[in-house]
Amino acid sequence: MIENERTIRVGLIGYGYAGKTFHAPLIRSIPGLKLAVVGSSKPDAVLAALPGVEVCSPTEEVATHPEVDLVVIASPNESHFPLASAALRAGKHVVVDKPFTVKLADARSLVELAEEQGKFLSVFHNRRWDSEVLATRAMVESGMLGEIRHFETHIDRFRPQVRQRWREQIGPGAGLWFDLGPHLIDQAVQLFGLPETINASFAILRAGGETDDWAHVQLNYRSLRVLLHASLLVSGGIPRSVLHGTRGSWVKFGGDVQERQLVAGMLPGADGCGVDPDPGILYEGATGEQKKIGAPTVNQAEYYLGVRDALWGRQANPVPPSQASAVMSILETTFESGAKGQTLPLELTEKERAAFTASP
Repeated sequence: MIENERTIRVGLIGYGYAGKTFHAPLIRSIPGLKLAVVGSSKPDAVLAALPGVEVCSPTEEVATHPEVDLVVIASPNESHFPLASAALRAGKHVVVDKPFTVKLADARSLVELAEEQGKFLSVFHNRRWDSEVLATRAMVESGMLGEIRHFETHIDRFRPQVRQRWREQIGPGAGLWFDLGPHLIDQAVQLFGLPETINASFAILRAGGETDDWAHVQLNYRSLRVLLHASLLVSGGIPRSVLHGTRGSWVKFGGDVQERQLVAGMLPGADGCGVDPDPGILYEGATGEQKKIGAPTVNQAEYYLGVRDALWGRQANPVPPSQASAVMSILETTFESGAKGQTLPLELTEKERAAFTASP
């Protein structure tokens, strides 16, 4: 790892939406991390926002840059595997934005390569530090609902017009489910462990659409059903998260606020940052009596705090690559299920199974 207290020099590949909105401000908010190099085809925009950083173009130069300790990959999905491979072989520690890779085989290859090189590898599952995600976890762990039998979570948006961007055009790693599926899957397995079987359905519902813009996935456990849903044709009125148990139910309508706060320029740790104004609602099973329960204040910068401390040898990897690889296995199985119209079992390596211990 890296000598304790030594500043970790970070190279960020990609300064599009993810790099600009999430990675750059979160990295810069953590003492001990220095955003030193950015790979971008738009150096003027980078330097206007981040004066003093070095800008590399072509962006892949960041992966092997001699003045970088940690490479963060926030470029299009198809580039994740080759860039992470190059960085690991160059002796760098690596963070990859979700999805880990486009192909499960590539994810497993990166896990093996990181072990061979003795380097840190992690995946940016930042929604583990969202208010609705942590509110859901708190409700599950409280026991107030009894035994959980149904969990449903949505990430829905209203974007009826198809936009000209790589995520909405035919190509590897494109489509709504590649974008949002890893978030929803990761939340489910963090709460309830690995499912036994999976069935999924995908559709293109917008005129002129080229890639899936509607996804409905069911994870099947012995005594639990988990529904994961994403759509680009929902304008409101749908709960973000729902739990049904043997003693009652719980719903949460409002989503986490951090993304729009970061877009607006609010820095992590600022007054009001991560404060979710929408409480969850607990319904008592026998009477239906309602009780509002506030959501926790959150900070996605805790992911990079964990990365720093892991590199300093103070704690474990906040998102181990074996967990991210298991998420990729589920993601790949959902696509296969949707294509075949079948319920399919989940096939994992022993290491991927060992990354999760819950078994509802």
